[in-house]
Amino acid sequence: MFSWVIQYQSCEEAMQNRTTYACRSDQSICLNANITNSVGIHLGYRCKCTDGYEGNPYVSDGCEGGILGVSTGVGVLLLGISFVVISRRWRKRKQKETRKRYFRQNHGLLLQQLISSDADIAEKTKIFSLKDLEKSTNNFDDTRIVGRGGHGMVYKGILSDQRVAAIKKSKIVKKKEIDQFINEVALLSQINHRHVVKLFGCCLETEVPLLVYEFISNGTLSDHLLMPNGNSSLSWEDRLRIATETAGTLAYLHSAASISIFHRDVKSSNILLDDHLTVKVSDFGASRSIPVDQTHISTGVQGTFGYLDPEYYQTGQLTEKSDVYSFGVILDELLTGKRSIFHSEDGENMNLSMHFVQDDRLVEFLEARVVKEGMEEGLHEVIQLAQMCLQLKGNDRPTMKEVEFRLQSLRRIKKQSRNNWTDKGHADSECLNAVSTFLGKNIYSNSDNMAIQEASRNYSLEKEMMSSLNYSR
Repeated sequence: MFSWVIQYQSCEEAMQNRTTYACRSDQSICLNANITNSVGIHLGYRCKCTDGYEGNPYVSDGCEGGILGVSTGVGVLLLGISFVVISRRWRKRKQKETRKRYFRQNHGLLLQQLISSDADIAEKTKIFSLKDLEKSTNNFDDTRIVGRGGHGMVYKGILSDQRVAAIKKSKIVKKKEIDQFINEVALLSQINHRHVVKLFGCCLETEVPLLVYEFISNGTLSDHLLMPNGNSSLSWEDRLRIATETAGTLAYLHSAASISIFHRDVKSSNILLDDHLTVKVSDFGASRSIPVDQTHISTGVQGTFGYLDPEYYQTGQLTEKSDVYSFGVILDELLTGKRSIFHSEDGENMNLSMHFVQDDRLVEFLEARVVKEGMEEGLHEVIQLAQMCLQLKGNDRPTMKEVEFRLQSLRRIKKQSRNNWTDKGHADSECLNAVSTFLGKNIYSNSDNMAIQEASRNYSLEKEMMSSLNYSR
């Protein structure tokens, strides 16, 4: 770059004579400059190429490179845009590959085969894309969360066909958890029962699959029983109906479904209630199906503390009677309004089921509303039915079909006795007494009485179980 200074003229003066004007290049500019020498300070000027140009401004066409500068700027801009586009495409391709990998990892191909091979299953069960569910939940916005637990979240979503759905998103990343999700999809796709929560489908494009259910609006049975103020809004009639519907559902799973299914995690928090307090049994992640010609299956012990069948814990043999025991605990909760494991007045953890086989003053332990409304309407029979379900030996417990029949009989007699106090009503009362006598017979043998005395150690046994079990959601 040249920066020679022309002396004794300013830019204004020099530009008046184009012949002697030193800034020859069309892409040059003139700058006034002061010159200091031995004589003093004199005015002068110098020439400079305009911005974006370089070279010699004192000769024609001496400043060059302006067009090159613009091209370079445009090139940099295009390069930046290309980088963004390529990066975005690479990210989308990577996401697509990851989703495909998760789909295969989550047995998506097997599920596709299952769906394609059975028209009924294909009609009921859909494999959703992650994009579908992100759109239905506003990208899993926190305001859509309707359930929160140690294992994950449940979101409320609106599907493209306007159905309201509950979308279960687990945060646990374990192969066992993934297997449970797939197990639940496989089982629920084969179940069609009005008191089993409907599975709309699943998404297998995430590390842990997402399950999409019908949305049940009224929470769980546990929510309704275990109120903060201790006063549940459930009437005795509602409780008896809820027990009957739950028993009927389990009986269906055990003996009426196309395959026998043992739920393995029957508890009040897995019994959903709709706006009419109608039962919807949920959460089949731990469930197992068995061939119709088998009575049990040997498995790793799994369940929830307070509901777990002691015999199953000791032997590892899962039978339909394991669900019966858990249902007995639910009957206890319906009768008392207490948790399966609750705090006594002195703060000690107590096992609810143990009170039903040991406590001589059981009536004092029941919820006041239950005693008031149920004393003359089958309360005693339900207590004894709960005790039968909680027998230590599975063979001494009734089947769920028998439990359902007895609860239905109590409800039917209760309804008839309300509507008719004539001779027919007296006959119905006699029928009720007969049922009471049957249910109230000495349900414990001498050997069982000894076992019951040992049952006080059962709570300690369950404490031991806590350290070795993987508890369900």
